[in-house]
Amino acid sequence: MIFAVAFQRHQMSSEMLPAFVETSNVERKQDLSEDQESQKPRLSKDFEPISKRQRKKLIKQKQWEEQRELRKQKRKEKRKRKQLERQCQMESNSDGNDRKRIRRDVVHSTLRLIIDCSFDSLMVLKDIKKLHKQIQRCYAENRRAPHPVQFYLTSHGGQLKKNMDENDKGWVNWKDIHIKPEHYSAFIKKEDLIYLTSDSPNVLKELDESKAYVIGGLVDHNHHKGLTYKQASDHGIDHAQLPLGNFVKMNSRKVLAINHVFEIILEYLETRDWQEAFFTILPQRKGAIPTDKACETSSHDKKSARVEGELDSDSSEEENSRNKLDSPPEEKQDKENSTDSTVNSIPH
Repeated sequence: MIFAVAFQRHQMSSEMLPAFVETSNVERKQDLSEDQESQKPRLSKDFEPISKRQRKKLIKQKQWEEQRELRKQKRKEKRKRKQLERQCQMESNSDGNDRKRIRRDVVHSTLRLIIDCSFDSLMVLKDIKKLHKQIQRCYAENRRAPHPVQFYLTSHGGQLKKNMDENDKGWVNWKDIHIKPEHYSAFIKKEDLIYLTSDSPNVLKELDESKAYVIGGLVDHNHHKGLTYKQASDHGIDHAQLPLGNFVKMNSRKVLAINHVFEIILEYLETRDWQEAFFTILPQRKGAIPTDKACETSSHDKKSARVEGELDSDSSEEENSRNKLDSPPEEKQDKENSTDSTVNSIPH
């Protein structure tokens, strides 16, 4: 009996098993379809369509990547072009077409040129700044000159050094220059010194390259006229002035800026011609003309004045002759009048 009941249960469970399996499969398929449907909107949210701006950016990026080799080639061409330009510039410099010369054949002169900066306390800050600029110009010109001199800057200190420290810190790295805080008389023999001053009665004819020439580092000469000449005389130092009056006639005073004196000496060492040195360096505002031309113009002015005087005398003579020619009719009239009167006075 028990066996029969168990058999019936087993038969029922076996009959019910396929139905259960079928329902579970159906449910599983439904779940899968629901999962797929639920995943669809999520995918659309994660991968939104690209905007026009983003599309343009992508296109540009792609073009940038594609043109990488082209850019590289252009850079190479640019470098080659610059190299050729530099080479052409160097060739033109060697021909002397440019003021900046290549310092290949530099011959250093033994001549010593000193800027005496012992007048620091006599200048205001404005003049100190001018002095600093003139020293900078001297240094630059000496560096590019074909015959550079032995350049000395002495009594360096005070306002000048302070101004150079503040506005030109690179001066400590200057080359081919001796910057010393001492006075020039402390390390150069007195017999080797020649002070260049426009007040000196001595005129310099030649440059002696064994000597040391001193330029006064004083900007405002109007307040301290004759000071450099007095100092040279007091110290027993030889003095002279450049032969400016022998070659140049100027509208202004013969006092030159420090850098002009320096550059004239550099130019003379190259050309050995004072006139060429003066007219190469002197600024146009000085109104400089050669002395021989000045003599010609003065003689021409005298001749023109003489001619004008002769013309004036001729014109005065012509006027007198005209007056003489014009005068007879009047005299005739007067005579006629007088005769008439006399006739009338004669009794009949």
